[in-house]
Amino acid sequence: MDPSTRPGLQQNLELLGGYAAALAAFAPPARAPAEAGDDADLPVAVPELLATLRARNPALAAFTRIFDVGLTGHAVTDTPLAGMPFAVKDLFDVRGLPTTAGAAMRVDAPPAARDARVVRRLKRAGAVLVGTTNMDEFAYGFATVNAHFGTTRNPHDLDRLAGGSSGGSAAAVAAGLVPFALGSDTNGSIRVPAALCGIYGLRSTHGQVPLDGVFPFVEALDVAGPFTRSLDVLQTVHEVMADAALAPVDLRFLRIARLGGWFDANLDPELRAGLEAIGAALGAGATVELPQARTSRMAAFVMTAIEGAYLHRQALQAQPDAFDPAVRDRLLAGQRQPAQALLDVQRFAAWFGQAMARLWSTVDVLIAPAVPCVAPRIDQATIEIDGAQVSARANLGLFTQPLGLAGCPVLAAPLWRPGQLPLGVQLIAAPGREDRLFAVARALEASGLTGAHAPAGAQR
Repeated sequence: MDPSTRPGLQQNLELLGGYAAALAAFAPPARAPAEAGDDADLPVAVPELLATLRARNPALAAFTRIFDVGLTGHAVTDTPLAGMPFAVKDLFDVRGLPTTAGAAMRVDAPPAARDARVVRRLKRAGAVLVGTTNMDEFAYGFATVNAHFGTTRNPHDLDRLAGGSSGGSAAAVAAGLVPFALGSDTNGSIRVPAALCGIYGLRSTHGQVPLDGVFPFVEALDVAGPFTRSLDVLQTVHEVMADAALAPVDLRFLRIARLGGWFDANLDPELRAGLEAIGAALGAGATVELPQARTSRMAAFVMTAIEGAYLHRQALQAQPDAFDPAVRDRLLAGQRQPAQALLDVQRFAAWFGQAMARLWSTVDVLIAPAVPCVAPRIDQATIEIDGAQVSARANLGLFTQPLGLAGCPVLAAPLWRPGQLPLGVQLIAAPGREDRLFAVARALEASGLTGAHAPAGAQR
């Protein structure tokens, strides 16, 4: 079949063309935006843990590699993560191994000469790397449905998606296989799987955590961060990754509001109720709107497709059939966008950054949904958005994509709903203010409104 006639490519071209036209017509609005259990317990012995990983991974497809390691020589008791096992998404360099980034064409890539810088930091802090985890090919997706390495399944219901693109890491943590795991987030690839798997995830301030040795996607949006079931572990891992300690914050002095508009539509009723309870508990009666949220999401879509296509331009020409077909079609559609489309994105991004700076002068923490619904079934093609059936996998980032250009930290927190499929919220702060996010997250967990719970049969 002629590549230009493939349905998937045509759908992507139409989507990007519509978004690019909207960005070309964008004019800054005249008015300013409105104001406004103990999961840290460790396995007794790594050999027993490795046996558990190997026994349980076939059902989950969370890991792409499980290493033969032991605690001997690793468990230094005076380090913050002494002896704690962890896993990394298969786009972090691990010395001596090819970094596949979820792509079959990279399984024979030259082995990494050294670990990614954040992996080195975690090992120096005493953590023990036990494996690499599954992902959408080249991190381009919200589902962790990988044509080469399989579909990662949600530990809460094996017939449902774990989310993506860092779904393997999220599933490994949610299933209790490791206390923490690393992912990356360009458009929501930490926040979406954290919400669908019912755990914590952190997208830190853009540029705060080094990306040396992390396979890139979109430089202006890429961030590395952890998944955990424990806020204490999340903060410790973040501090090690960022090489900076967070100071305590007095919650009483924080101005907290809910995001409305774009973030107040298309909500699962139980998610809406959870957000309302959170707002009431925090005294967050005010509602503000993210500046041009819809346009910001369009900009993220267009930037991702164009920059992703440029990054992979040589492989697209030399071996297009080696790509996951869905990923290839998105990249080819991005390759066909005019240069002006990227200039329009950059023009919008400059305006958006200024608008967000004005918003942060009026509020300290924003609360928003992380996903519109519980995890879709793996065989479920669509979800309902704005009264229409749309692609489930493309729209799981409905509430995460508009935030990427802001460069701000976002903490994904699971609603406390044991026995039910997970739902999650986003806590958002100005760049560099992760401390405020942890203060709010701890208050919510103490109130019983948020917190991770193990799925049936998961190891604790």
